[in-house]
Amino acid sequence: MKQSEVDQKLNRTAFADGPRLLADIGATHARFALQTAPGEFRAVRVLKCDDYADIVAMLRSYLADHADITLNHAALAVANPVSGDYIRMTNRDWEFSTDEVRRALGLHTLLVVNDFTALAMSLPGLKPADLMQVGGGKPALNSVIGVLGPGTGLGVSGVIPTVDGFVTLGSEGGHTNFAPADEREYSILQYAWQTWSHVSTERLISGPGMEIIYRAIAKRNGRQVRDLTSQEIMAGALTDKDPLCLEVLECFCAMLGGASANLAVTLGAFGGMFIGGGIVPRMGEWFAQSPFRSRFEAKGRFTSYLSEIPTYVITTPNPAFYGVATILSEHLRGRSGANTLMERVRHLQHELTPAEQRVAQLVLEQPRLVLNEPIADIARLAEVSQPTVIRFCRSLGFLGLADFKLKFASSLTGAIPVRHSQVRVSDSTHDLSAKVIDNTVSAILKFRDQLDVRSIDKAIALVAKAKRVEFYAMGNSRVVALDGQHKFFRFRIPTSAYGDSHLLNLAAELLKPGDVVIAISNSGKLPDLLEAVDVARAAGADVIAITASNSPLAKKASVCLAVDHSEDSTTFLSMISRILQLLLIDILSVGISLDAQHGKLVVEHKTKGEADGRRLLISHLDG
Repeated sequence: MKQSEVDQKLNRTAFADGPRLLADIGATHARFALQTAPGEFRAVRVLKCDDYADIVAMLRSYLADHADITLNHAALAVANPVSGDYIRMTNRDWEFSTDEVRRALGLHTLLVVNDFTALAMSLPGLKPADLMQVGGGKPALNSVIGVLGPGTGLGVSGVIPTVDGFVTLGSEGGHTNFAPADEREYSILQYAWQTWSHVSTERLISGPGMEIIYRAIAKRNGRQVRDLTSQEIMAGALTDKDPLCLEVLECFCAMLGGASANLAVTLGAFGGMFIGGGIVPRMGEWFAQSPFRSRFEAKGRFTSYLSEIPTYVITTPNPAFYGVATILSEHLRGRSGANTLMERVRHLQHELTPAEQRVAQLVLEQPRLVLNEPIADIARLAEVSQPTVIRFCRSLGFLGLADFKLKFASSLTGAIPVRHSQVRVSDSTHDLSAKVIDNTVSAILKFRDQLDVRSIDKAIALVAKAKRVEFYAMGNSRVVALDGQHKFFRFRIPTSAYGDSHLLNLAAELLKPGDVVIAISNSGKLPDLLEAVDVARAAGADVIAITASNSPLAKKASVCLAVDHSEDSTTFLSMISRILQLLLIDILSVGISLDAQHGKLVVEHKTKGEADGRRLLISHLDG
C-alpha cells in the first residue's frame, strides 16, 4: 500500500478531529503510534533516543512519514517525573517546554505524563490475554491496584478507583531505601555501599541493578568474572543455564517480590499487583517458577493478607499506549474535546423536556450553525424560546450558552475558533453578553498560543534588575500603563507613568543606562511615542514594547511583547486589545515577583497592624 493510501486510511478515524499521536519515551527507546479509535493503534514504530539531538527532532522524524495526516492532539509518556511545563529528563540530556513542543508541532493539545502514570492508567482496561498471573489470589472489585516495572530504573505507581473513573499516583517509590531480606542480599547492599551512601530500591531492582547484583554475588562466591550486561545475564541464565547467572536472576526476582509486597501492604492493593517494565516480561514462564511469589507472601503475620492479592506480569506489547490514550481522552472529555460532547447530547437527549429536545436535535443535525449563530436565531430555528436554549445548556451542566459554545467549539475542532461576532442592535442582553465573552475568550486563547515565551523571559529579566521603570502610553492604552505603574510600584520599583505628549520627551531625556521604558500602543505608530522611545534608547535605557509585532514601535524596542489582535480603533474603542495588554502586565508582574533561584516572592511589605515581614501575595501564586 502506498504511503498516501496509508495516510488517507489513518485520517478516516473514529475521532472527529483525526488520529491522535501517542508516544512512550524511555531512556533508551521511544515507541510511537497513531490512535485511530479507542484501542486501535496504527503505524507503531520504535526509535532509538541516541539517534536524536532532542525530543522535537525525534517527534518530527516519526511524523515525517505521515506528513499528510492532520494531527490536533498528542500525549507523551516519559520516563521522568513531570511537574509543570518544563521537563528536564534524568536519564537523558534532554530538556524541553511542553508548550514550546506543542507549538513547534502545530498541535492544539499536548500532554506529557510520567510513563508509570500512563502504565498504571492502562491497568483497569487490560484483559486476561494481556496478562500472566503468578501465584494465587483473586482481584477484589473496586480496589486499589499497584504496579512496579524494572527497566532502566524502577517505576512505581498505583491506581485508585473513584466514583467516575480512576486516579493514578505520581509516585517515585523506586527511590525508597533498599531493604535486604537475608544475608546474601545484605552482602549485595554492602557491595553497593562501597559506591553509594544511599542505595535505593531502583539501584538494585533494575537493569543496571542486575549487573550490580551479578558483580556482588561473584565477589561473594569468590568468582573472577567479566562484566556482563543485564541482557547477557538473562541469556546466561535462561539459555545457557549458567549457575551464577541463575543465582543472580533468582536473587533479582526475590528482591522484586519483596518490593512488590511492600507496595501492596502500603497501598492495600487488593485489586492486584502488576509487574511491567522491560525486564520481567522477557523472562517468560520462568518468572512464574522464580522465588518472586514466595518472597511476595513471606510477610510473617501478614502472609495470609498477601496471599489473597494476585500478582500479574503485563505481557501485552506497548501497554503504556492504552494508558496515555486514556489520559488524553479524559483530558479532552474534561474540556469536551473530540466528539464526546456530541455523544453526551445524544445520550441525555431522552432525559430533556420536549422543547429542550428540539434544541438538542438542532445541535446534532447542524452543530456548526449552533456554534456560530446568536441565541435568537438558535431559538427561532429550534422553534423554542430563548430561555429554553439556556435551560438546555444548563441541563448539560453548563452555565449558559456562552459556556456551552466554548466547550462545543473544542468538541468539533479540537481548538476554540477565533471568530468575531459583531453585536447587533436587535441582540438581547443574553446574546450580547455571550458575544462579548466569546469574542474575548477566543482572542485570549489565540493570544496564549502565540505567546513568545523567550521575549517574556527577556522582559522579566530587564524589569527585575531595572533601577527605574517608566510607562509611556497614550489614549486608551494609558489605563494599562496606570495598572502597570500601580503593580510595579508595589514591588518597590521606582515607577512612573506618562501619557502627555509634551512630557514624554522630557522624561526620556532624564533616563540612564539600567532604566527601562515600557511603551504601550495598539498601533505602534504614534509619532510622539516613537520619538520618545528614540530619546530613551539614546540615553541608554532599554525599551519593552507592548504593541503589534510588525509596527515601527516593535522595531525600535529592545524586546517586543506582541499583541496582534486587530481592532478598528478609528471607529470603535479598543476593548480586547486592552485586555491582552493587561494580561501581559500581569504576566510580567507574576514573573518579577518570583525569586529566580528559590521560587519565592522577592518583595515584602509592611502595613500598619501587620506583622513584620508579611509577604505581598499575587493572586496567581500559592500563598
